[in-house]
Amino acid sequence: MESALQIARMAALLGDPARAAMLWLLIDGRARPAGELAFAANVSAQSASGHLAKLVEAELLRVETQGRHRYYCLASHTVGIALESLAAIAPQPVPRALPESRVTPPAMRFARSCYDHLAGELAVQMLAHFEETGLLSSSEKQMALSVEGEKVFRRFGIDMDALRGARRQLACGCLDWSERRFHLGGALGAALLQSLVERKWLLRGREARVLQLTPRGRQGLKEAFGVEA
Repeated sequence: MESALQIARMAALLGDPARAAMLWLLIDGRARPAGELAFAANVSAQSASGHLAKLVEAELLRVETQGRHRYYCLASHTVGIALESLAAIAPQPVPRALPESRVTPPAMRFARSCYDHLAGELAVQMLAHFEETGLLSSSEKQMALSVEGEKVFRRFGIDMDALRGARRQLACGCLDWSERRFHLGGALGAALLQSLVERKWLLRGREARVLQLTPRGRQGLKEAFGVEA
């Protein structure tokens, strides 16, 4: 009976058109602020807040805090699978198309600095590759370096002993504001960016924070990490 009640509770949550639209907008794995989700669901900010609170309480969504901003994303891969399964037997929700209120310049979106580490499409791609190849493992924002990862970064010339002795987290996830996915932060992220700039694999552009990947850098990332940039 308890299982049946839980199924009914989840069905009721997913059966609301506004909540279904919000969840479907997040199916791509990105994190989004409440304002975007409210617009997509065509509800007021106050109504969206109530819907989001229920979805977080039911562990269908989780909240990521980045500075003063809060972003919502699917709580787990399992939630995404469940939504896709429901979409196979019912029409997919159609969220309102989000307006392009501010277009991020392509160069800044591709690669830029975030405090002292790399951000943008390139940074998100690199972290995803590090995780896929087992160099790093993550649990939410916490990241752990594998034995193989330690070898790879040492071989790249990063002083891992110095990083471990620093008064700073070794590796952590930092939510990318343009990609809405995580890139690598912490002492390792800072050391990696410094090394990429010193090798001239990345060049600082005329615009503040913008970084340019050089042909040498593109080849170097492939040889050192297997990253196809």
